[in-house]
Amino acid sequence: MLPIVKNKSLIPEIAEKIAASYKEIDTAHHIDHCPLPRYPVLVEVIEDLREILYPGYRNRDRLHSGNVIYYVGSIVDRLYDRLEVLCERAICHGQNSRTPCTPEIQASIGQTAQQKTIAFLQQIPDIRHMLAKDVKAAYAGDPACKSLDEVIFCYPGLEAITVYRLAHALHQLQIPLLPRMMTEWAHSKTGIDIHPGAQIGKYFFIDHGTGIVIGETTVIGNWVKLYQGVTLGAASFPKDETGELIRNTKRHPTIEDGVVIYANATILGGKTVIGKNSVIGSSVWLTSSVPEGTTVMIEKPGLRIRNPATELFDWRI
Repeated sequence: MLPIVKNKSLIPEIAEKIAASYKEIDTAHHIDHCPLPRYPVLVEVIEDLREILYPGYRNRDRLHSGNVIYYVGSIVDRLYDRLEVLCERAICHGQNSRTPCTPEIQASIGQTAQQKTIAFLQQIPDIRHMLAKDVKAAYAGDPACKSLDEVIFCYPGLEAITVYRLAHALHQLQIPLLPRMMTEWAHSKTGIDIHPGAQIGKYFFIDHGTGIVIGETTVIGNWVKLYQGVTLGAASFPKDETGELIRNTKRHPTIEDGVVIYANATILGGKTVIGKNSVIGSSVWLTSSVPEGTTVMIEKPGLRIRNPATELFDWRI
């Protein structure tokens, strides 16, 4: 049997048309500009950060008090090198996204990236303290959980919260792009979408988690528990006189201490405040504030049950 001859004569023409489209559509390429942060490197950074946040759980056996400082030191050294480059590229993009940086700007950005990288790494002990409280909240809030180790190994909610707390620290340092890249990576893994700009207090527990959305200006207090499908979102998107969206406003709700929000509830609006120790039931749609200690439930729906085989069961509950 004769080999099949591939006809590639049109490939140059196709490539030329694709390249020409880059000039026609300037918003969908990044050519001749400052290099962007590389996603694979960012994922490696997240993995290294999780390794020092939860040492001994993932990649290293026989970790003990005698060798842990050397192990952590080697990871932090690697983190510094990678994170500094990522920060430099993100800052460069944030300042001047559509044109190359001059050598003078590049030098200034490099110095800023070093300072912010160190400032971020110095926060890791505090982030560990916060995450330890989140682990305890999960164990305290789920009767099916058998141990704290089970939370760290198995709970996607903790996975999303871990990446969020890291990304939020970078967000507070005003590093552009990287925080959102991190939380969107966690979103793709867990189905939990937490904007890095959200403010979340201590002992935060996400049970099951799939489909949760927490918007940028959401404020969440301590000991808050969310179930799957909860949306803490914006009621509307106000625009200015030119028709552009108004940004940098409080668009998402405030959830005070001790609130429990059950599955598929939707709470919207920057002026909406859920008072302390309130309970929001499943599938509730809420766009107004409720005072402390309130329970909000949907009226019990009617069910019609029918068995087509016998036609004997036909009633409403």
